[in-house]
Amino acid sequence: MEFSALLTSAGINIALCILYLSLYSILRKQPHNFRVYFGRRLAEEKFREQVDYFSFERLLPTAGWLVKAYWCTEDEIRRVAGLDSVVFLRLFIFSIRIFSITTLICVFGVLPVNYNGQEMAHTRVPAESLNVFTIANLKEGSSKLWVHCTALYVITISACILLFQEYRYISRKRLAHITGSTPNPGHFAVLVRSIPKSHNELLDDTIRNFFLNYHGSSYLSHQMIYRKGKLQNFVDSAERAYRKFVRVKLSAFDQNMRSSLNRCGLCGVQASSFELYRNKFVEAKKSDLTDPEVVEAQKDCPGAIVFFKTRYAAIVASQVLQSSNPMLWVTNLAPEPRDVYWSNLWIPYRQIWLRKIATLAASVFFMFVFIVPVAFVQSMMQLEQLKQMFPNLRGALKTSFCVRVVTGYLPSVVLLLSLYTVPPLMMRFSAIEGSISRSGRKTSACTKILIFNIWNVFFVNVLSGSVLNQLNVLTRPKDMPSMLAELVPKQATFFMTYVLTSGWFSLCSEILQVYNLVYNFFRKFICCYQDEPEYVYSFPYHTEVPKVLMFNVLGFTFSIMAPLILPFLLVYFCLGYLVYRNQILNVYYPKYEMGGKLWPIMHNTMVFSLVLTQIIALGVFTIKKAPISTGFTILLLIGTILFNEYCRQRFSRIFNSFSAQDFIELDREDEQSGRMREIHEHLLDAYCQSPPGSADEIPMEMIMEDPAQEASNSSQELCDTVQEVAGSIIQEHIEERHGSSSGRR
Repeated sequence: MEFSALLTSAGINIALCILYLSLYSILRKQPHNFRVYFGRRLAEEKFREQVDYFSFERLLPTAGWLVKAYWCTEDEIRRVAGLDSVVFLRLFIFSIRIFSITTLICVFGVLPVNYNGQEMAHTRVPAESLNVFTIANLKEGSSKLWVHCTALYVITISACILLFQEYRYISRKRLAHITGSTPNPGHFAVLVRSIPKSHNELLDDTIRNFFLNYHGSSYLSHQMIYRKGKLQNFVDSAERAYRKFVRVKLSAFDQNMRSSLNRCGLCGVQASSFELYRNKFVEAKKSDLTDPEVVEAQKDCPGAIVFFKTRYAAIVASQVLQSSNPMLWVTNLAPEPRDVYWSNLWIPYRQIWLRKIATLAASVFFMFVFIVPVAFVQSMMQLEQLKQMFPNLRGALKTSFCVRVVTGYLPSVVLLLSLYTVPPLMMRFSAIEGSISRSGRKTSACTKILIFNIWNVFFVNVLSGSVLNQLNVLTRPKDMPSMLAELVPKQATFFMTYVLTSGWFSLCSEILQVYNLVYNFFRKFICCYQDEPEYVYSFPYHTEVPKVLMFNVLGFTFSIMAPLILPFLLVYFCLGYLVYRNQILNVYYPKYEMGGKLWPIMHNTMVFSLVLTQIIALGVFTIKKAPISTGFTILLLIGTILFNEYCRQRFSRIFNSFSAQDFIELDREDEQSGRMREIHEHLLDAYCQSPPGSADEIPMEMIMEDPAQEASNSSQELCDTVQEVAGSIIQEHIEERHGSSSGRR
C-alpha cells in the first residue's frame, strides 16, 4: 500500500470524526434528546421536564462538553460511577503516558532509521510504499539495529515503571473502597450449593441444623433459593410492564387526583394493584413449612444464602471445605444483592465443569470459524485477488482514488462490522458457563472477547490472508517468532487503517449513541409516545475494555516495527479519555460494583504485549543477523517475566480475596457504634429474587445491558402481561364494588 492510501483513509476518518462530534454537540442541546445523552443525570436527579425553547445557540456546535469532561475530578467520577469507572479511565491515563514516551522515541528516533535503512532513491512521500517506513527496510547486518534495541529497552522499562505505579495506586483504591464504603450485605452472606437432601427432614431444617452445629457462634440465619412459581412470574411480568409502559399522564378532569392516584395508560387501573399482588405473594411465602407446596418447592431448591454475624465469619466459611466430600456443601462468598445472577443459581454444581469445557470448545471453534471473514478482509487488500474475486469491479478499480479507498479503507470497515457479532455471542457463552454474578459473567465475557480479538484481529491477520497458511503455522510452532518477525512489518499498513476505522470511528459512534438516538426518534416522532422511558444503560465494560487493550497490543508490537501507527494511537487514547469521561458522567448508570477487578486483566494484557513485542523483535534481530541485539533482547524478556511475577505476588491477591485485618476492624467498629444490629436486620431483606423496587429508586429492570434485545421483547411482553393483569385486576375491582354496594345496602 502506498502512503497516499493511508492518507486517504485518515482523511475519511477525520472528516467523519469532525462530523460526528459536531452533530453530538448540537444534538445534546435538543430537549427531546436529553434522555439519550443525559440519562444517568436525569434519572438520579429525578428531573422530568425541560423547557423547550428555540435558540440559535442550540444549532451551533460547541466544545464545552470536552472542557467539562476534562476538568471533572477522579473523586467525582468515583462517587458518580464507582471504582470500576475510575479503573477504566486509569487505563487511558496509562496508555497516554506510555505512548507519549513511545511516540517521542520511535517517531523521532526509529522512524528516520527505518526510512534511510537502505541506499535507494526516494520518491515523493505520498508515492512511497509504507514498507519504507518499517523495520523491513533495514538490510541484514545493519549496525543501526542498536537504535531499535535501545528504544525497546526504554519502552519496556518505562512501561514496567508505569504499570507498577498504576497497580499500586489501584490496589490502594480498592482497599479504601472496601473499608470506606457502606456495609455490603455480600460481605456477610455465603452462597451454599450442592446441599445433601434428606428424606427425614425439610431442606430448610437441614441447612439450619448443619450451620448451627458447625458454625453455631457465628451463624445468623439463611434464605432458601426457590424456583419462581406462576404467581411470582405473573407479578414480575406485571411490574416490568407497568414500569415500562404506564407513564401516560392523567386527563384534565383527573388532575385534582394526580397527587394520590396514578393510573395505567392502557387499562386505567390503580398502580397500587400491583403492590397488592406483591403483598399477596409475600404472605403466601410465609405459609407453614409443612404445606405440600412448600415441601415440593424445597425438593428443587438449588441452594441457600446463609448469613453470618460478622464479615470475618462469612469469609472464613466461604473459603474452607464444609465437608470431607468437596462436592457437598459447596460455599462461595455471595455477590452483592444487585450483582447476583439468579438464573444461574439453578445450575447443578456438578454440571459447572462440563459447561465450562463446552463453552471453551465452542469459543475456540468460533475463533477458527471467524478466520473466513478475516481471510476475506486480507484478500481485499490485494488488488489482483480483488479483481479475480469481483470481475465486475475491474473498471472501477482502474482509478487511483477507488483503489486507495478499496484497499486502504474498506478492509478495516468490513472487519469492524464482522466483529460486532462477537460480544453478544461471548456474553451468551459466559452465561452458559454458570457464573453466579453479573460481574463475573461480564468479566468472563471480557476475557473471551480479548483473547478472540488478539487471535483473530492480530495473529490471523499477520500470519497471511489464506487459511492454509495459518493452519500451516499451527503445525510449526517453533517457527512462530521468525514468521512473526517477517510478517508483522508487512501488515503494518492494514493495522494503521484499522486503528483509524475501528478506533476513531468507534469513539464517534459511542459519543453519538446512534442506536439510542434512532430509537428515541422513532419513539417520539413516529410512534408519538409522549411519556419518557425510565431506563438507563450500564457501562459495557465487556466490549470497551478489550477494544482499548487491543489497541495497546498493536501499539507495543508495532512501536519499533512501524512507528507511523503511534500518532494515530495517541490521538485515539486522548480522544477516548475525554469521550468516556463524558459518557460515564452523563449517560451510563452503575448497575453493580466489581471493585476494580478488571485491572489484573488489563495489567496481564500489557505485560503480554511487552513480551510479544520482545519475541517479535528477537525474531527480527535474528533474521537481520544482529547477535548483540538478540542477546540483550533475551535479557529484557527474562526481566519482563520476572517483573510480572513480582507484581502478581505483590498485588494480585488484593483483587481475589479480602483482608482478615480489615474485616475484623470493620466488625469491631460496627459493634462499638451499634450499627451491627441494624446491618443484621437489613440482611434478611437484602437478597430478594425479584426486588419490588420503588418509585424513589432506579429499578434494576430498567438498567439495560442489551437494549436491542429489550426493545424486541418489550412489545410482546406488554401484550401478554397486560391482558392477564387487566383481566385479573378488573375482576378484583368488580368484586370490591360489589362488596361496597352490599355494605351500603
